[in-house]
Amino acid sequence: MDAPIKTAFVKANGLTFEVDQCGTGDKFALLLHGFPESKFSWRHQMPLLAKLGYTVWAPNMRGYGKSARPANIADYHIDNLVADAAGLMHAADAKSTLLMAHDWGAIVAWQFAIRKTRPLERLCIMNVPHPACFARELRTWAQLKKSWYVFFFQLPWIPERVLRARGGEAIARAFSEMAIDKARFPTAVTDEFRKSALEPGALSAMINYYRAAFRAGTKSINPGIVDTPTLMIWGEEDTALGKATTFETDKYVKDLTLRYLPGVSHWVQQEAPERVNAMIEAWLTGQPVPIEGEILKA
Repeated sequence: MDAPIKTAFVKANGLTFEVDQCGTGDKFALLLHGFPESKFSWRHQMPLLAKLGYTVWAPNMRGYGKSARPANIADYHIDNLVADAAGLMHAADAKSTLLMAHDWGAIVAWQFAIRKTRPLERLCIMNVPHPACFARELRTWAQLKKSWYVFFFQLPWIPERVLRARGGEAIARAFSEMAIDKARFPTAVTDEFRKSALEPGALSAMINYYRAAFRAGTKSINPGIVDTPTLMIWGEEDTALGKATTFETDKYVKDLTLRYLPGVSHWVQQEAPERVNAMIEAWLTGQPVPIEGEILKA
């Protein structure tokens, strides 16, 4: 029987976070979600990690759901997001952490590992490239076209209005339309993300991640080397980030295991949880990690 998932409110880095918690193991795992997701996106991975001996926390990141929602764009600068992750680890009294992350959470996780903010046992990244690889590909027309929404999000109030229209219909469509296996995103699932995004002020906070990053520019992002053993799982049908953004990751990650999942979208851990979990479990237990697509060897 899977360990239950409960929700608690945790004070960290001067804010209060709504955190899903699972397991009571001696090891600690922190799971960071992306846009426009929430802590709910880790529902398939939390029981697995609990079974493997972890105490698992999946917070709603600042601005999301019922977590604290600072008002200013600058509050969502990458430095503050990294500090949130560190604060949650401190609140958990973690000596070392498995940091697992997707989308915007992975942007934070890359920086956390590169900056060596706190000790990490392992790093697991899903569908966001190392910052140096992304910077390289962003100079290409192919990736620039895929990143059009980042520029749209710089507009005042209009993105919020579009995403809020018809009860957050665009939030639900982000999953159901991008997914390859649409059966993984029934209304009951997309409603979780839609309702979270429709919390008062949440949409502005969520979009402020992009506004803060755009204003800060590349100087705020460290493109350095990751020493932490890293598993990178990539859904090949990602319409926001091209597969080319993963190429040459081994130049920047000393101990890299990279696996591709053909026929899976950006929402990899939700769309293919059985396959993703098999890779995670093998990697954490020292077994050969299954290969479903091409592998980039470190």
